[in-house]
Amino acid sequence: MSFSFQLYSARNFMPWADVIAKIAELGYTQVEGFGGVYEDPAAFKALLDQHGLSMPSGHFFPLSSCEDDFDASIKAAKTLGIEKIFCPAPDQELQNGATAADWQSYARRLHEVGKRVQDAGLAFGWHNHHWEFMPLADGALPMRILLEGAPDIEWEMDVAWVVRGGHDPLAWIAEHGARITAAHVKDIAPDGECEDEDGWADVGHGTMDWAGLTKALRDQGVTLFVAEHDNPSDVARFATRTIEAFRTY
Repeated sequence: MSFSFQLYSARNFMPWADVIAKIAELGYTQVEGFGGVYEDPAAFKALLDQHGLSMPSGHFFPLSSCEDDFDASIKAAKTLGIEKIFCPAPDQELQNGATAADWQSYARRLHEVGKRVQDAGLAFGWHNHHWEFMPLADGALPMRILLEGAPDIEWEMDVAWVVRGGHDPLAWIAEHGARITAAHVKDIAPDGECEDEDGWADVGHGTMDWAGLTKALRDQGVTLFVAEHDNPSDVARFATRTIEAFRTY
């Protein structure tokens, strides 16, 4: 089992050299990339190597980064050692007021991008937020549209966003576990707490049953777990408390 650290969590705590040194010091052996670290892939790979870290997965956004800028994205991924590319969010126009037809069209795009990425020797998948779990006007659920319309792509489940979308993650894990190849490990604060951090909590200090969730995910074969906090006020605190908690699960 691998425990990684999504670097998006540390975007407000630069420079990257200090962030990477701290992550390695705490015992993380892997990180997950995002657009903020792809500007000079070779230099960032050297920084990771210096601290004994690898980057098996990365977020590429928007989806057009794997369409119009396909060659550059694949080159960056391979330079950094990324094996799994995940699109981390839908385009802006899908986040509010989209129809089932809009999501179906987007699913077709995901399917085509997935084929190209797979042909290039890498895995491709989707990373959810809450939008995908909010019923459309006709009652359709975007997440089902994406899974059905792009049947060959993987799913990196952001479990806490499933909860914020009003759904039971254990039910989705049971139903779609074969598609889930990675999972984001984040926590939700009790109502009224951590409002300066958008209601997120350090893992093990919130309301999520991560002991039960990690077991359910492992039972489905998930081996890549990624720590994330969307807006920590202290990234060192988050990283420390999270890896300490996860070691007990």
